[in-house]
Amino acid sequence: MILLPYYLFPLLFVPLAHGLPRDTCTALASGLQLENTTIISASHIPSAGTITTMGVCQSQAAVSSPICRVQFVVNTTSTSAVFAEAWLPDTWYGRYLTVGNGGLGGCIDYSNLDYGASLHFATIGSNNGHDGLDGHTFLNNPEVINDFAFRAIHVSTLIGKQIVQAYYGSPHQKSYYLGCSTGGRQGTQSALKFPEDFDGIVAGAPATDWNHLVGLGAMLARYIGAPNASTSPSFISADLWELVAAEILAQCDELDGVRDGIITEPDACDFRPEALLCSGNGTAGCLSIAQVEALRKIYQPLYGVEGQLLYPRPDPGCEADGNTASVLNGTVVSFSNDWFKYAIYNDT
Repeated sequence: MILLPYYLFPLLFVPLAHGLPRDTCTALASGLQLENTTIISASHIPSAGTITTMGVCQSQAAVSSPICRVQFVVNTTSTSAVFAEAWLPDTWYGRYLTVGNGGLGGCIDYSNLDYGASLHFATIGSNNGHDGLDGHTFLNNPEVINDFAFRAIHVSTLIGKQIVQAYYGSPHQKSYYLGCSTGGRQGTQSALKFPEDFDGIVAGAPATDWNHLVGLGAMLARYIGAPNASTSPSFISADLWELVAAEILAQCDELDGVRDGIITEPDACDFRPEALLCSGNGTAGCLSIAQVEALRKIYQPLYGVEGQLLYPRPDPGCEADGNTASVLNGTVVSFSNDWFKYAIYNDT
């Protein structure tokens, strides 16, 4: 018996079940029969290039390594379906990866499909049960909401693993999940509802407690005047947000004993917005009473009408992140608007 050093194990890979990658791949389109599933197409992509994508989110995507690309649809109920793709690398080390979605989650994450496949993971991504980034397909479609909430990742993973086994001629050895924000929520739901699906889960910035989170997003906009922010005395412009960010940093940077431009522990930051209040007749480089009161509301937890905690406050310092501008610009962020309109109230 020859014992290989442990560092050589990653160099071993599972060969294709039979034939050339192209022939094995294209055969999946006609030879693979899976429950409630239709294989839309299967094609081998031998080198880096650009492919045409499914859905309305984007028209093209980059492929950086040789793969078998399998497009498929799973009918989750009579009124709902999940469209997905499997990117199966020519060189495979037995590892499986499902990638999640973002926002209202109707776009296949082609970037992470390519990322996973380029690292030799058999990678699957879905549209989470609907097409596009808005929420209109939730209207009068409770099963589409169920796909978004918990089911799409599970069913695409079950089918994806079967496609992987059919292509390579052997099952995966380890199964992983990767997602952030909505994708983080999907990873958390997978761990809670379907713990056998994955051996490891990367759930970044999970958007858990979804209803209250998107409710907070809407309330932050309301605090600064939405939906009529341009005429509201509470509105805080982008220039003034820069002023706010600088003041928060000045008040809270040294809470850890070091002035380094970083708020190390935002929970310890008791921001005092009144420090920015205009004095006398001044209006430049300062805030009005209405704007200061808006900041007080923004940097406190969200409570319900009976005083119950609904969601923690935004961290002081978050306003300096460019991504926060979509929430603090006086417009109700689209996914909050669509979720309440089409899913919660189910009303046009």
